[in-house]
Amino acid sequence: MSDSVAVLNKDKELKKLHNIRLFKTLLPLIGLVMVFMLFNYLTDGRMLTCLPLTLSKVYVIMIASMGVFFIMTMGGLDFSQGSILGLSAIVVCYMSEFSIPVAIIGGILTGAAIGAINGYFYVNRKIKSFIVTICTMFLFRGLIKFLTTNSPVCGSDELDPFDTTEFKVISTAIVVLLGFILFCCTKFGTYLKAIGAGEKAAMFSGIRTDRLKFLVYVLAGAITGFAAFIMVIKNGSVTSSGGNQLETQILIALVLGGMPISGGAMARFYNFIVGSLLFIVLESGLTMLGFQPQMMQLIQGIVFLMFVAIFADRQALHVIK
Repeated sequence: MSDSVAVLNKDKELKKLHNIRLFKTLLPLIGLVMVFMLFNYLTDGRMLTCLPLTLSKVYVIMIASMGVFFIMTMGGLDFSQGSILGLSAIVVCYMSEFSIPVAIIGGILTGAAIGAINGYFYVNRKIKSFIVTICTMFLFRGLIKFLTTNSPVCGSDELDPFDTTEFKVISTAIVVLLGFILFCCTKFGTYLKAIGAGEKAAMFSGIRTDRLKFLVYVLAGAITGFAAFIMVIKNGSVTSSGGNQLETQILIALVLGGMPISGGAMARFYNFIVGSLLFIVLESGLTMLGFQPQMMQLIQGIVFLMFVAIFADRQALHVIK
C-alpha cells in the first residue's frame, strides 16, 4: 500500500512539474498577445495601425539578442553588446565610403574582434564573463565617444537604397533562420545547453568547452556587427550614444521571452524572438500612452523583476559564469 501511495504521489509531482513547465513555456506568448491587445485598446487602435512603425524598431534588438541568447544558454552573460554595436556601426559608416559589402564585412569583423577579446579574457584568463564584458563595455564606449567627439560619423549615400522594410525583414529572417538551423539542427545547441547545465559534466562527456565558449563570444560579436549595419541604414549616422543601453534592452527582452538566467536545458530558441517583440510592444505602447522615460523605465523594471522571479532557476543560479 505504501508503495502505491508513493508512486501516486510521484505521479502527482511529475504532473505538477509538467504543468509548471507548460505554463512557463506559454507565458511569454500569452503575455505578448495580451500586452498588444491591451495597448491597442488603450490607444484606440493606434497600436495596430502603427504596427509597421513598431516593428521597425525590433530588427536590431532581435538580431543582437540572438548572439546573447547563445551566450546565456551556456550560462554566461554579455554586457558589452551596446559598445559592440556602436563601434561596429562607426566602422560600417567609414567602410561604406568604399562599398556596401566591405561595410558589412567590416562591421561583422569588428564585432567578432571585440567578441574575441571578451572570449579570451573569459576563457584563457578565467575572469567571470560579466566582469570582462562590463570592462569592455566601458572601454569601447569611451572609444566611441572619442571617435564621435567633433560630430556624428555619417555613412555614405549608397546606404539609402537599403533602408527599406523588405530588406530589413528579409535580413532579420535570414539571420534568425541560420541561427535556428545552427541551434536546433546541429550539436551546437545541445553542447551549449550541456555547458549551461554543468560545465564539468560537459567537459567529461567530451565537449571542448573552452573552445566552444570562445567561439560563441566571437559569434555573438559578429552577429551584433551585422546588426550595426541594420542600425546604420536606418539612422544614417552614429553619435556618441550609438548602441547605448542595448545590453540592458537585450537582457530584458530575453527574460521577457522566458529565457532562464542560468541557461541550460530550459533555454528555447524562440525566447529571444518572443522577448524582442514583447519588449518593443511594451516600449511602444507606453510611449503612445504618453509616459515619460523615467516612468517607462520603472514599469519595465517591475515587469522585468516579475519575469525573473518566474523563470529563474534558483537551484542553478550558481552556474552563471
